[in-house]
Amino acid sequence: MLNYRKNGTYMLDVGAPSGRPLPWFQIFKCTVFGLLMLNAGQFFLQDYGATRHLFSGGLQWSQIIEGYAATIDTVAWLILLLMFELETSLLSDERRHNLWVKWSVNALKAIAYGFIVYSLYGYIAKYTAMYSFELSAIQNLCDQIGQQLVFMISPDDFAVINIQNCTELTRGEALFHLPGTNVVADSSHLALAQNLAMIDVTNASNWVLIVLILQADVWMQLRHQLTHTMVKAMHFIKAFLYSLLFGCAIYWGVDGTFLDFWDASLWILAFSFIELNIFKWRAEI
Repeated sequence: MLNYRKNGTYMLDVGAPSGRPLPWFQIFKCTVFGLLMLNAGQFFLQDYGATRHLFSGGLQWSQIIEGYAATIDTVAWLILLLMFELETSLLSDERRHNLWVKWSVNALKAIAYGFIVYSLYGYIAKYTAMYSFELSAIQNLCDQIGQQLVFMISPDDFAVINIQNCTELTRGEALFHLPGTNVVADSSHLALAQNLAMIDVTNASNWVLIVLILQADVWMQLRHQLTHTMVKAMHFIKAFLYSLLFGCAIYWGVDGTFLDFWDASLWILAFSFIELNIFKWRAEI
């Protein structure tokens, strides 16, 4: 495939209709959105594996949000992200003010907001569970082989205790168990799980605050009620909240899993696209 320069811009002579350059930024944006969708599938598999151990007695309908908080949260955020993309970039001003379009977008956003807040409750419930462990009378894991015990490595990672790993999972530390389950952990892994659960709650809470500010920004933009002072205040608050999100991503990169770090980074990047859309939209107005 050959490239040629026209008016200072590289153009593709194959695959670009009418000699127009390929929209690389749009391709990059769609790639990021696609990767987030793939992550939703990964979180489902992760939640499914963890739920089998945390709810070994069976998962009730009322506990689904606790068991699948990350999956439900990710899907709801994807819906909300696409609605923001429609509002701030894809829809024309005429379509944006169309009553049917407006109600459809708002209805989908309301559903997404509901599940996002519901997922935040799930993260809080999991955080509470991490602090519900009690000191166990078990002294040696190898003595418990055949008792169907599982060892908690992190809130989403468990290992069935067997002859191959019973001596490697713990280093003589005190053991704790989660009442009503067959889950055990030593003090160091339990402390790590508690920290990761706290990061989950912090991250989810920050995102809720950010989208509330974004929603207020879009709402006032549509009504031409946004002032320069409001814009500066929103930028300051969001800069602080995004810095906390970066901190959560870094923590996951150090003590968590690559999936959590990768997903957090993609979400920050995805919403930077929305921020850019709003900036361009405001400049046009």
